[in-house]
Order: sequence, then C-alpha cells, then structure tokens
Amino acid sequence: MNRALPVVRLRVPTDEDAVAWHRIFDDPDVMEFHGGTSAELSVYEELTARQRRHDAERGFCLWTMADDRGRVIGFTGAQPWPHEWGPSGEIEIGWRLGREFWGKGYATAAAQMTLERLRAAGVKSVVAMVRPGNERSISVTKRLGMELRETYPHPRFDEEALCFGLHL
Repeated sequence: MNRALPVVRLRVPTDEDAVAWHRIFDDPDVMEFHGGTSAELSVYEELTARQRRHDAERGFCLWTMADDRGRVIGFTGAQPWPHEWGPSGEIEIGWRLGREFWGKGYATAAAQMTLERLRAAGVKSVVAMVRPGNERSISVTKRLGMELRETYPHPRFDEEALCFGLHL
C-alpha cells in the first residue's frame, strides 16, 4: 500500500540554517554514512554559503527542507560532484534528514521536488553516491527510478561506493 508523501518545502539555505543543520545532524545515527562523527558548525556555515552561490549561478543547490510547520528537518538538492574521485563532472542529488524525521517519506518527497527543479534548470542526468549498507538511501534512489550505474573505490573506507544514475 502506498501512502501519501508528507508536505515538504525547499528553500535556499540561510546563515541561520547552518546552525539548524549543525544541531539536527549532531547525531551518530545521522552521520553513520558520513564519516560517523558530527561536523563543526563552521563546516555547515561554509556549506550553506556555497549552496547560496550554487543556486545563484546554477539555479539549484542543496536546499533546506522544512516540514509543514516550518521546522528545518534537513537538506536535499543537487550540486556538482565535489570530489576528485567518483563521477567527476556529474550532478549529484542527495539528502540528509534529522533522525526524528526518518521513515516518514520526507526524503522521497523532497528528492522528487529536486528532480522537477533540475529538469526545469536543464540538467540532463543525475547521480546519487551511496555507501553500501545505507539501505534507507538506496530505497530512496529506487523510489526515484534510479538504477545502479557503477561503483567506485571509496578513498576513506574499505568499500566500493555505489553510484546510482537517472536520465532526466
């Protein structure tokens, strides 16, 4: 049985969102597939500033996700793949939610909105890089219609990072 997806709003991140992201991602469960430890506030300050530039220059970024009450619950969106390894030159779609918002459909709803915005911006295809074992994110990629395209040796972990792709 399919359930209705929740209402989610996406907006360009503000300076204040850096603080919100830092707070809701300060959780070992949330960071399990992102190195395991929380990042410093300065990392989120730089990330939100970079996303504002991406939105101004490209028409897309990692947007702040808010629920129907206006609470910041995470981020979703897309940006150019930022590393020297992996799918260089590709646009990566991604999401991260605070723990209390898992399992409610927010990531899928927001990722679907992201795909619509990327199509409107003229993006032709996207990838999603997912670490093995991250079944929640793998499930989102499948709900979006993405397929496993290839794997890349992860430079920090003894594993092959999974690269899912979707033509828009």
